[in-house]
Amino acid sequence: MAQSIDKVILTNTSALKVKYGAAGLRGIQTAVTALIQADKGRGLETRFISLDDSVTMKKLSAPAVTAKDNPKQNKNAIDAVYKALTPDYLMLLGSTDVIPHQDLKNPLYAGPNGDDTDEFAFGDLPYACEAPYSQQPHDFVGPTRVVGRLPDVTGGSDPAYLIDLIKIAAGYKTIDHQAFMNYFGVTAQIWEDSTKLSVTNTFGSASDLQDVPPRNFKWKSSQLSRLAHFFNCHGADRSPQFFGQPASGAHKYPPSMDAAYIGGKISEGTIVAAECCYGGQLYAATNLVPQIGLCNTYLANKCYGFFASTTIAYGPSTGNGQADYICQFFLKGVATGASIGRAALQARQQFAKIASPPDPSDIKTMAQFNLYGDPSITPIATPQAYTLPIAIAKKGKAAAKSRFEANRAERKDRRRQLYKSGVHIAETEVIPRRTKARAPQGVTKSMRAIARKLGWNDGEMLSFNLLHPLASKTILPKSLTAQPELPTAYHVLFRKPSRAPRKTEKGAKIPRIAALIGKEVNGKVVSVSEIHSR
Repeated sequence: MAQSIDKVILTNTSALKVKYGAAGLRGIQTAVTALIQADKGRGLETRFISLDDSVTMKKLSAPAVTAKDNPKQNKNAIDAVYKALTPDYLMLLGSTDVIPHQDLKNPLYAGPNGDDTDEFAFGDLPYACEAPYSQQPHDFVGPTRVVGRLPDVTGGSDPAYLIDLIKIAAGYKTIDHQAFMNYFGVTAQIWEDSTKLSVTNTFGSASDLQDVPPRNFKWKSSQLSRLAHFFNCHGADRSPQFFGQPASGAHKYPPSMDAAYIGGKISEGTIVAAECCYGGQLYAATNLVPQIGLCNTYLANKCYGFFASTTIAYGPSTGNGQADYICQFFLKGVATGASIGRAALQARQQFAKIASPPDPSDIKTMAQFNLYGDPSITPIATPQAYTLPIAIAKKGKAAAKSRFEANRAERKDRRRQLYKSGVHIAETEVIPRRTKARAPQGVTKSMRAIARKLGWNDGEMLSFNLLHPLASKTILPKSLTAQPELPTAYHVLFRKPSRAPRKTEKGAKIPRIAALIGKEVNGKVVSVSEIHSR
């Protein structure tokens, strides 16, 4: 019987060769071979596959990628590889100019002059889902697969960066649970209440949370060397910094983190969750912005996992929601001994459940948050679960083989449960779908009245019908599917902004978006939440 494949490393060798030449590609392939051997020593059978290799892909009954930038081709190819090999881990090797993010349409986008200017919520979520290629993010609310991306530098020409990242993954070491819980947390002062709740939920205490202002990005080595980093700050498009904001709401944005400052100050094994807008954006360095982003910089400094958003992210100013939740769930998964890939999958599933029924900002949140790092890295060691008789009866390689077999069986059990959970979410979750129909007059009146009480000049309003899948009605009691009690729509009322985003000292444009999200039941608004761009 052939050995099952535990992990698949996917890339596009033609794209890597264009970036780095034949010698650079050989160096990357050599590093991957060493990673495969290191995985074997941990009990993982790993296979390296190039999505543009027509011979290999044909053997897997998978279509080869002929246009590297084509999201649909890449989605179809990766789906077919997964179905052929059903690995426990899928690792995408390379940035978005090697394997693209999927081009999911942002449900909050209302044109280039709208409030949320992201036409797409780019991300790797569809690669983690059974649903076929689509640009509609609501088609991917039920992820089932463990997926992570080990990115090189977008537009880069030096293969040493990616080779070093592969070597870090090959040589990773487990970290101490208690040390992980001694976190480094940074918040924009204006969101202090929300962030205190997040870090308390995740780490048990908010006593050491750092506010910006009054503090700034020049953190002490004793702070930067901690192994869990949590950020609830502003971010900006193609910026190597995160930013704070005073509690007064004044439009001042002092840097709270700077990629150029942290080089050599990060401990190996660091895990990051960043709620910030564009915190996980893999942009290309330019003459105007020569510094690579915080995600790439952290990984270069032996960070094991970076979980963040590619586009404008949302959350409340007080309480928790959207980006707060999905980042918490990821870090809590890592803390309990999950691989960073499993932690990301569990976070997505937990978020889908807690957000049910998801509003449009929840759908965007799921689409835009991504895991960067080798998904099989398991930072915190947990006790091995192989049985005592096996441990006594076998020694050396035989004992290791038995342990690996037991670990594989347990991992497969977890994957089966996560797969079933994801499929159930996909089949039964309520879906918000944009409608051109205007909101009922009473709904509009209620929403605008709340906006006036907040001192807002209300702006554009978007409406979304809630579609209830028939499958859910077959498993719920009749009293829970009675039509008058079912939510029927969401309505998003944006605060009218001054059109020009506020700029930082270095010219980064800070998104300034606020909105009310109202849930409609039977023609009336029954609840309203307030969200702000991070």
